[in-house]
Amino acid sequence: MHRLKTHQKVVGAKQTAKVLENNQAEVVYVAKDADERVVRRVLELAKERNVPIVMVETMAELGKACNVEVKTAAAVVIK
Repeated sequence: MHRLKTHQKVVGAKQTAKVLENNQAEVVYVAKDADERVVRRVLELAKERNVPIVMVETMAELGKACNVEVKTAAAVVIK
């Protein structure tokens, strides 16, 4: 997850989905404890577009890895 701090990224499920829709995603990170309804679209888009999905244990851990102060359900590294 070190790439999240050094690469250009987008944080949040809605924004992550937009990056995936625009075919700009390199890798997607999804928190295992995120609400399924929140991350469902992100997971579907990533699978459709063959973007690697990295599952992270908690939203708090993913938020910290993204260098944001809030819990995060999903994040994406941009190509």
